[in-house]
This record gives sequence, C-alpha cells and structure tokens, in this order.
Amino acid sequence: MKHGFIKTAAVTPDIRVADVAYNTESICRKIDETTAAGAKIVVFPELCITGYTCGDLFTQEVLLRDARKSLHRIAEYTKGKDALIFVGVPLAIDGELYNVAAALHRGEILGLTTKTFLPNYGEFYEMRQFRPGPETARYLMFDGKRTPFGPQLLFAEEHLDALVVSAEICEDVWSPIPPSIQAAREGATIIVNCSASDETIGKAAYRTSLIEGQSARLICGYVYANAGEGESTTDVVFGGHNIIAENGTTLAAAKRFQNDGIYTEIDVKRLDSERRKNTTFQPAKDRFLIRVPFSLEEEETRLSRNFPSRPFVPGNEMERKERCEEILTIQAMGLKKRLAHTHAKSAVVGISGGLDSTLALLVTAKAFDALSMDRSGITAVTMPCFGTTDRTYQNACKMAKKLGADLKEVPIAASVTQHFQDIGHDPEDHSVTYENAQARERTQVLMDIANQTGGMVIGTGDMSELALGWATYNGDHMSMYGVNASVPKTLVRHLVSYYADTCEDQELREVLLDVLDTPVSPELLPPKDGEIAQKTEDLVGPYELHDFYLYYFLRFGYEPAKIYRLARKAFKGEYDDETIYHWLSTFCRRFFTQQFKRSCLPDGPKVGTVALSPRGDWRMPSDACVTAWLADLEKVKP
Repeated sequence: MKHGFIKTAAVTPDIRVADVAYNTESICRKIDETTAAGAKIVVFPELCITGYTCGDLFTQEVLLRDARKSLHRIAEYTKGKDALIFVGVPLAIDGELYNVAAALHRGEILGLTTKTFLPNYGEFYEMRQFRPGPETARYLMFDGKRTPFGPQLLFAEEHLDALVVSAEICEDVWSPIPPSIQAAREGATIIVNCSASDETIGKAAYRTSLIEGQSARLICGYVYANAGEGESTTDVVFGGHNIIAENGTTLAAAKRFQNDGIYTEIDVKRLDSERRKNTTFQPAKDRFLIRVPFSLEEEETRLSRNFPSRPFVPGNEMERKERCEEILTIQAMGLKKRLAHTHAKSAVVGISGGLDSTLALLVTAKAFDALSMDRSGITAVTMPCFGTTDRTYQNACKMAKKLGADLKEVPIAASVTQHFQDIGHDPEDHSVTYENAQARERTQVLMDIANQTGGMVIGTGDMSELALGWATYNGDHMSMYGVNASVPKTLVRHLVSYYADTCEDQELREVLLDVLDTPVSPELLPPKDGEIAQKTEDLVGPYELHDFYLYYFLRFGYEPAKIYRLARKAFKGEYDDETIYHWLSTFCRRFFTQQFKRSCLPDGPKVGTVALSPRGDWRMPSDACVTAWLADLEKVKP
C-alpha cells in the first residue's frame, strides 16, 4: 500500500451451473492465485457460488443451503489471506431471497451487500426469484454473528484513510442513480461490482464506457468482475468481460470469452487528491452508511501498470496528431483574440532558430491567417550576438522568409558591449551577468520594435522553462502575450514536427526538421569551432525528466519519493537511478526558488490540464520553503 497503490483483481472462475461444490473449489483456487500475485482487493462475479443462470433452482432449499455453507467455507479459506475478497451468493434472509456480494477478510464475513436494482426486462427476470435489498443497511444476526447487511456498506482500511471500498451488483451501475454515488460521497474510493452481464453486439463497448464514466464521475477506482464461460447458454452467453478503471481510464480489461483474471494497481491517494481539488465533488454532509473496518499489511506494492515517460505526449500516433492540431488551434485562437482586441497592426517575434521561437512564429502565422491579416505584418526579429551560430541564424532567416514574415536583423553585440562598459563588467567574465545582459537587450529591442510597428511582442518561453525558472527575469521571461506558456518542452518538439509533416512547402519542412535536430540552447556563450557551446540540458537536466516530474507534481500532487519511484519504472533503461534522483532534486529546488518569475507571467492560453498561470492553475508564495519536499526525497536516496 506504499504511496497509496492497491493491487486489485477482477476474476472469472470456471463454474458449473448449480454445482456449488465445484464452484467453491474453483473460487478457492482463484483466491490462492490472486493473493499469491499480491492482490489486496479481489472481486468475483455475481452469484458465482451457484452460477447466475440457475433460474427457478434459486427457490430450491438444497441449492440455497449449499450456497450458504459454501460462503462460510470460502470465508474460512481466507484465513491468513491478506486481502478483501468479494464473492456473489444467493442468501435467504428473513423469508426473502437476496442477491448478495459478500465481503470476506481473514476468515470473517465482514458484510453482506445487497443488490438494489433487479433487472426484469428482456432476458433478465430476477424479480421472479429475488427481492431488492433494503433501502438502508442494518445489522442482522447471520449464523450467530452480528453482520452488516444492505446496500452501500463501506469497508474502511484502518491505517490508510484513502482506502474505502464499497460494492454494488451488476444492474446497480446501469441504473439512473447507482448506489455507488452515495458510497463515493461518503468516502468510498474503490467501487467493486460483482456482475453477470451477457454479451450482445456492441454491449462490450457500452459496458466499458459505462464503467469508465462512473469511475470518472465519482473520481474512484472501479473493479468490475463479470460472469463468463460455465454459465448456462440456454438463451445467452457470458464473456467474462472484466474491467478495472481509475478516474475515467481503463487500466486493465480481460479478453472476452476466456475465463481469466486481470490485475492492476489503483492509486487511492491520487483519487483522494483529485477529490480535494475538485470542488464539484461534494462529500455527503450527513453520513449514515455503515462503515466496517478491516486492515491490510503495509508493503510496497509491485507495480504492473505502466506510467508513460512522456505523459504530455500521447503514445498513439493518430491521437498525437489530433492533439497537436488542437493545441496549435488553441494557441492561435488565443493570440487571435488578443491581436483583435488590442487592434494590433503587427506581431513581433524574436527568432533564434530554436524550437520555442519556431513554435511561436508558427502559431503567430496561424493567428494572422485566422484574422485574414497579411503575414507581412509579422515582424520576425533575429538578434545575433556572442553565442549565435551560423546554423541557427540561417534557419531563423529561412523560416521567417518562407512563412511570409517581415524579417528584421538587429545585431546586439555592440550595444551589449557598451552596456558592459557602462556597468563596469569585464566581457571575458562569462558569468550570469554576461548571459542575462544579452537576453534583456533582446527583450528591449523587441518591445521597442513593437512600439514602432503598432504591435505586440509574442512570448516564446514554454512551460518547462517556467517550471524551472530557466528564463532571464525581465528578459525572455517577459512579453505581451506568451503563446507557449502552457506547452511543455517535450510537446513543443512534437508540435513543430507535426507542422513540418503537414506543411506543403518542402523548403520550410527541411528548415523545421533541422531546427528539430538542433541542440536546445540559449546561445549566450561564444561557440566552439562554430558549434553550440552551451547546451541547456547539460546545465539544467533532460527535459523529458523534468516534464515527467512536473506532470506528477502538479497534476496529482505526488510527493517526491513517489515521483522518484514512478520515474525509475518509466525511464528504466534510459536513465539510471542516480541521474533520476539528481535531476528530481534539482527540479524541486528550482521549482520553489523560481516562483517569483511565474508570479508575474504575461497572459497566455491554457492548452492542457497542467498549467502554471498565477491567475489560474498555480498560486504559490514566492518564498515557500522546499525543505519538506527535499526531506521526503532524501528517504529514497540511492
């Protein structure tokens, strides 16, 4: 359970209709299998002890008696098993027959959750044998023990507040107001469903969307175990379509028509964090559901689920293309509005031949097209100085010309040299003063040209640089509208690549491809043998690592030790543990110390779920201490 990861399993055992003894053995074998695999929450299908398709055999005392005995036998079998296990069983209580999901733990029957909504349409006729569960839960004497009975029971882990489990049964989740809604409002972070849903054309896709939707709506994990082969095929076929979802995303799904178990880890601390942030998720003010305590051994769950190393970039090519087109449009539409509102006659973009300024120029061209403005109104300014290489200079010039912008060259070496004389700085001293003087001179040039042309300066800095404070305060940090402000560096590359792949101009495409092949650099130090001498990622660290850290730090509020754990898995074979740890430590320190630069950011469009605008997504005092975060990271130092 370390870091909130709970391994869950949804299992379809082999069964025979009405053969309780056979089914019991099969369920016990699966319990062995799932617990040996480390599963802590194990879910079996609806009425699996008898089989769902027994029909009027459910009225037979022999079947009901054997099912009850089997439930106790399976409960006894869970002794010594460190898991909360749900099995479906028919139970006669007070003269009525109920469809029940029994919660078993360490030899005990913790609770009996009843089915609330009984389908009685089409191929289903449950109301012929069963009764809906009571409206509210209560305690009853079940075979000599006081046992919770009814809907929406909550099973709360004693040592991990974020782990609260509640069950519902099949049709319950298909109803207009599923029981899981109230359970989630009272704290359930994992909903389990013991189900028997038959297969018809298109139903699998609908079932998947239903479970994903419910997990998203309730910000919960959802473990759905479905009946499969072994049920009667007199009229219907069951496919064993098991699904485990988390907050709208399917983490694992079984292949249909082959009884199997699926496993994955649900991150209950992530869900807890999401609920705290989401003000539309309203916890119940009056709590009336029965809470049943249970405990699991604390251990480090072996992770089987994958965490993409580039979380901002879709792995699927088609999805990635769609995402790129959407982001470029959002950026351009944001700029379009600002240009129209300010009655700007021009847009001024400082171009370096690097990725960020390239993307800003492409977005500006797209915005001008949307406004039906001639692209000659775009002033693309190249400002060569001490660190400019011929490669980046030529690419910047070619790109501006191919896009139809007005190219303006303003060499700044003389003015920067004069500035060094004015402040008494030795030009041979290549310290931060040497570098930042160039960045601030460039910003002054851009601002003044904007005044000359009746335009506005378009910012080029991206979100990764903002997170690290990798910008010169009142230099490239400042603009009149920052189109890349919420685009991480790993995504900038794909946006430029997408534009290159889709543009019709072959010469422009070749320039963009060369930009993509150029090392990321601010080019503030003199070149060595004509090549770039200053590579950003050598100084601040690999951007793919920083973007990974940024995503999990901001999106889910993960602690550094947890981010380190996930990064080790995501970047295995790409970066060693020491490298991951070193740059994560750097990220934490820089993120805290550089907030003052983010506190006065120019306006810019939000394009994704993670953003750093001080007016929107991230409000943080500039003098907040990083001590606790570094202390957390120190615990896992390799």
